Amino acid sequence: MDILKEKILTEGIALSETVLKVDNFLNHQVDPSLMHEIGREFQNRFEEKGITKILTLESSGIAPSVMAGLLMGVPVIFARKRQSLTLTDGLLTSEVYSYTKQEINKVCVAHKFIGEDDTVLIIDDFLANGKAAEALIHLADQAGAEIAGIGIVIEKAFQEGGSALREKGYHVESLARIANLEAGKIEFVKEKEHSNADV
Repeated sequence: MDILKEKILTEGIALSETVLKVDNFLNHQVDPSLMHEIGREFQNRFEEKGITKILTLESSGIAPSVMAGLLMGVPVIFARKRQSLTLTDGLLTSEVYSYTKQEINKVCVAHKFIGEDDTVLIIDDFLANGKAAEALIHLADQAGAEIAGIGIVIEKAFQEGGSALREKGYHVESLARIANLEAGKIEFVKEKEHSNADV
């Protein structure tokens, strides 16, 4: 997705060989026009899958998920990292390790929002080690929902998460795949647009 790649190149910062900072348009400040294009791209890639719900994690997955949900005409559920006083009964829970924050979070979703009759699209901002995606898969599995696919805004293809998910048979679509972040330079995987090939 060229518009996203251009944004990453012009506004993203490679903080290290494994950390990409994109808080200018995705992780802190949000670019609504870009999110709309991202939502449209997810819609195009998954529109034949019969999606009934989108499942994401708070907070950076919410903006692209809401735009995709708007265009696809389906509700968006976000797994919460902090349980509120009003979220107490019928919870599905999982744990996710955050590499950037170096901590384990318990995440939860109210079972009433997702069930056996749902076909779920999982969306997240980043895919690196795959721990966030695995936690969302676990939540959907607990609900008995069908997982139609996993949509990722930015995949760090040099880490094992994407390969592991594809090897397990999940349909993973990443809009920008990073080949490496060495020496402060951002390089993308060379592949055809809309390819789900594991390069």
